[in-house]
Amino acid sequence: MQFETVKPIVFPTTLEQVTDEQLAKFGELIYQRTGIRVSPQKKTLLSNRLRRRLRDTGIKDFGDYYQYLKSLPNNDPEWDAFLQEITTHETYLFRDEKQWEWFSNEYLPGLAAQACTPQQRSLRIWSAACSTGDEAVTAACCIAACLPNFNQWKIRILGTDIGLGAIEQARAAVFGERAMRLVPESYRTRFFQKAKDANVWQARPVITAMLTFRQHNLLDRLREPPQDLVFLKNVLIYFDADSKRRVVNNVREVIRPGGLLVCGAAEGVAELLKDFVRLQPWLYRKPHQAAHRV
Repeated sequence: MQFETVKPIVFPTTLEQVTDEQLAKFGELIYQRTGIRVSPQKKTLLSNRLRRRLRDTGIKDFGDYYQYLKSLPNNDPEWDAFLQEITTHETYLFRDEKQWEWFSNEYLPGLAAQACTPQQRSLRIWSAACSTGDEAVTAACCIAACLPNFNQWKIRILGTDIGLGAIEQARAAVFGERAMRLVPESYRTRFFQKAKDANVWQARPVITAMLTFRQHNLLDRLREPPQDLVFLKNVLIYFDADSKRRVVNNVREVIRPGGLLVCGAAEGVAELLKDFVRLQPWLYRKPHQAAHRV
């Protein structure tokens, strides 16, 4: 009896890349789901990230993986894994230190001064496109350190991201040394506990008690009560003009009148926020009267 020889699956080498046609097809999938445009300059990056999906799924080439994705229902876990690979970027605690200095030294003291009654001791913050939660955890650390009697406040920091894997990491609130590199030493001691058998840091309950994380696509409206402060940083640069407008309109709807929006300084939102008061290149206040949509 002769047995047929089974040929091993040969995955693309590190030098192989998606073709221009495949780049366009994957780019359209990504745009349909996220509003993010993949430029031709991202060809190598996309190829590198797609190879990880080929290894994990056992699919041998980019074309077959594309057809596999197209055959899946929208709620299949592989869609989430695919988008996670494409949309995840480096993040770390206390990124953009000037903004956190403002938050700690100006915003929080001002908030405390205005809160004359227990009913006014409420703070809702939304960290949009939160990735693994670094931004939301940073906000919680600043609140615990700089808001007097913060434990007497009703505080909810909501972090959302399109990637379920990122949300699961955010809920774990565990960070490596690279993500922790800008955290002040006093904050490390007060708000984190280092794992005994790994070079990682776990946020303490005093921090995680303020946090809620859930999956959300910025192209969709956020079904939440009005927010006092929204962080929308380092994400709009990946959207085209139409998607950026849609995202900004969704965000502006959920900011309370008089509430604030913190952006990346180079994300080009000024034209979309003409009715907001620009306090800094990266800081906008929503007017108290109803605003028109752009």
